[in-house]
Amino acid sequence: MLFVITAMDKPGALDLRLTNRAAHFEYVKATGMVRLGGPYLDDSGAMIGSLIILDAADLAAAKAWAQNDPYAKAGLFQSTAITPWKATANFCGAAL
Repeated sequence: MLFVITAMDKPGALDLRLTNRAAHFEYVKATGMVRLGGPYLDDSGAMIGSLIILDAADLAAAKAWAQNDPYAKAGLFQSTAITPWKATANFCGAAL
């Protein structure tokens, strides 16, 4: 089942994000659950949050993944939302 994780960084937390970025990517690779992800950017192009599409067994598994993300463990996020999601189109616009 797919879930969208939207996590917004605490104000002024770019250094905390950068410090934990390698560990975050290692976690993403090790778990193999992320289908698509990337940072939200502010007007200057600085990273200010994350959007992740996660493939998890259920909401509990998605929450556990999010809680164990090195970014979350480091206290990077001001807010996090996890929402079930259904893919209905691909990048070419064709129905799935």
